[in-house]
Amino acid sequence: MHRVVASTVAGIILIVAAGGGFKQVLVDTGIGTLLAEWAKGANLSVVLLAWVLAVLIRLATGSATVATITASSLMLGLVEGMSTGEVSLVVLAVGAGSLFFSHVNDAGFWLVKEYFGMTVGQTIKSWSLMETALSVAGLIVVLMLGW
Repeated sequence: MHRVVASTVAGIILIVAAGGGFKQVLVDTGIGTLLAEWAKGANLSVVLLAWVLAVLIRLATGSATVATITASSLMLGLVEGMSTGEVSLVVLAVGAGSLFFSHVNDAGFWLVKEYFGMTVGQTIKSWSLMETALSVAGLIVVLMLGW
């Protein structure tokens, strides 16, 4: 039993550590600062940018945890000086974006596929599309809250 618990916890710790490491690489290279300067100059919606960043990282890495940690760190330069309410909307946008289109590079995708005995195609048509609908609906709600 201890081995089962240890292996479960080890996977979670590795995912969080990888997300933290990836975030730190981006912070150390100054990408977050460059992104903040670019976004301010382009007059972009910070909430929409937060969602898009989380979506892109989720699609690239397959991990909602890594997408959340990394997108949050990239948004730090943009949320400075914002009110608590505005920062809360950015946090919600990152959370919604991190759910977007779970696919074959996501461990959760394979858990759902195997648990329910579905094919890859069936899992994409059900699980992946449901995750995408949740993500987009979340963004819409966040945008409405900020309006």
